[in-house]
Amino acid sequence: MDRRNHRIAMSGATGFIGSSLSRALQKLRWHVIPLGREDFRSEQLANKITGSDIAVNLAGAPVINRWTEEYKKEMYESRINTTRSLVSACSQIDPKPDLFISASAVGYYASGGPYTEKNYVKADNFLGHLAQDWEKEALRAKEFGTRTVIFRFGVVLGKDGGALKQMLTPFKLGMGGTIGDGSQPFSWIHIKDLVRAFQTAMEDPSFEGIYNLTSPNPTTNKGLTKALGKALGKPTIMQVPKFVLRLQLGEGAQVVSEGQAVLPERLMNSGFSFLFKDIDEAVRDCVE
Repeated sequence: MDRRNHRIAMSGATGFIGSSLSRALQKLRWHVIPLGREDFRSEQLANKITGSDIAVNLAGAPVINRWTEEYKKEMYESRINTTRSLVSACSQIDPKPDLFISASAVGYYASGGPYTEKNYVKADNFLGHLAQDWEKEALRAKEFGTRTVIFRFGVVLGKDGGALKQMLTPFKLGMGGTIGDGSQPFSWIHIKDLVRAFQTAMEDPSFEGIYNLTSPNPTTNKGLTKALGKALGKPTIMQVPKFVLRLQLGEGAQVVSEGQAVLPERLMNSGFSFLFKDIDEAVRDCVE
């Protein structure tokens, strides 16, 4: 495939992950067509993506928030309705995209682990059902012959945003610490490895189906806390009781008070090489 001729239609292109991915693809001289909310309200979505050989679906309201019933509806619609609209638009154009890549999340899995793509327990809660419905909509792209890849993201670590950006201030002030006893699993991926996985899927036609997009070495909340303290040279003796998070975030507290240990078995079997396997090295790169 000629990289210079790739046209990539991308929802969520202005977010933390989307902007990092867009910059990397543009360096390869690939043309990224960002799709905003206004495009999904328009009947002209199919026209806008015509000529795209790849569609990337990253849209979705942040999950770390207070989960009111209204916000849960926003989380659901921003994923399910957007994915449904993008898949429908792809089905209408000719030629259709060669590849459809959609985000999902390790929240698909129940707390605990370790889980792989083949051996797991589904989460029976709002976040689990959200991920499961999200993937069902994305997999509809297979019906019209488009190669479809779904990446289940761990927590994405990077310099420019995401979870670390929200955590850095208290840690820099020496007020960082674990959530509860810090024993909950924490599956993560460095943004540089995430971008490289997307690029690999775009170039390698053998990539298809579900992939866990996580480091091969999940840690715990305590492991992340220690890595941040070490990188910043700050103490990490504080402890945030889980009930405080529940008061602040309601049902949404489960995102940070629980966790899954998830292994990227299919990526590793494909020969994909991670730049960042160790949480200390990954965090250090993000805060330098």
